[in-house]
Amino acid sequence: MKIERIELRHVRLPLVHPFETSFGREVEQQVVVVRVDADGCTGYGESAAGIGPWYSYETVETCWHVQSEYLVRLLLGQEIAAPTDLPGLFAPVRGHNMAKTGLEEAVWDAFARAADRPLARVLGGSSDRIASGVSIGIQETIDGLLDRIGGFVDEGYRRVKIKIKPGWDVRVVEAVRERFPELPLMADANSAYSLDDAELLQRLDAFDLMMVEQPLGHDDLLDHAKLQAQIETPICLDESIVTPDHAAAAIELGSCRIINIKAGRVGGLGAAIAIHDLCQEHGLPVWCGGLLETGIGRAHNVALASLPNFRLPGDISASARYYERDLVDPPFELNPDGTMTVPGGPGIGVTVDEDRLAELTIRSKVFEA
Repeated sequence: MKIERIELRHVRLPLVHPFETSFGREVEQQVVVVRVDADGCTGYGESAAGIGPWYSYETVETCWHVQSEYLVRLLLGQEIAAPTDLPGLFAPVRGHNMAKTGLEEAVWDAFARAADRPLARVLGGSSDRIASGVSIGIQETIDGLLDRIGGFVDEGYRRVKIKIKPGWDVRVVEAVRERFPELPLMADANSAYSLDDAELLQRLDAFDLMMVEQPLGHDDLLDHAKLQAQIETPICLDESIVTPDHAAAAIELGSCRIINIKAGRVGGLGAAIAIHDLCQEHGLPVWCGGLLETGIGRAHNVALASLPNFRLPGDISASARYYERDLVDPPFELNPDGTMTVPGGPGIGVTVDEDRLAELTIRSKVFEA
């Protein structure tokens, strides 16, 4: 398929509820939506880097710059046998995984539509439904957190993740566990601690957590291995895993027992599948994380999470969890059994709401071969 046209849109969406982590408080999400046209088929992808360099060094501005000045030039006009060609094309650009992901996802969508197959099946997925969890940011009070958890439990979410940071950790987890003794529960630190906090993190073992996610440095593997040897709760790595090679090193070092896979963090669906396969080979379960994606990125996440080693509920919540009105039709909804249906139509299986996309676009740029 020949890449004939690429369109970038910088989009801004207000969140229905502020989302606070150890990085800070967010009230809106900004992403780059990518459209690729090839051989009469259109595909959409998303670079969900966000506004500031908190989760990673990438932002919506760096994505826009690297895509428009470098990556688009490498891709536009190329004859692509399959989306798996893109890592080779993009190899001259080091890093910038989120920028690469938006373009790669759009090509995957167009490729699956050209084959008249659901993206999930093209990726190798087999599940028709995926287990859905919810991520809850830091709240102003513990009572406020308990109320929000209760609401999501009533909606049917199969797992709850709460954010922690120094001063908002053990007593908070204890209160949640006391109120919800049987709830599948995990804690995400977003790199807020150091190995000096091992004794504090050991105290979390008392609360039967599914995992504690990324407690230490965003680029660390060695100290996580030391910490995992000191605590019973499984460590899940997120920010530390940016390539399949990082995943292989983490497994060899014993840095974690679970890996959170985010296509945006690792450079696209191809790299995500490689990490999935590696973890499956070594017996480590994986789950699909989220970056506050719109329905476009969410559709790609749902397709990815249909692969067999995504054995744990991911952060793929209903569209209404984050946005009053999403960019896709139909929006993603939670089934009564706490799952989300994998779309069965061609490509990502949902239709992009062009009017809504235009309404929320800050700037756009078109490139033609």
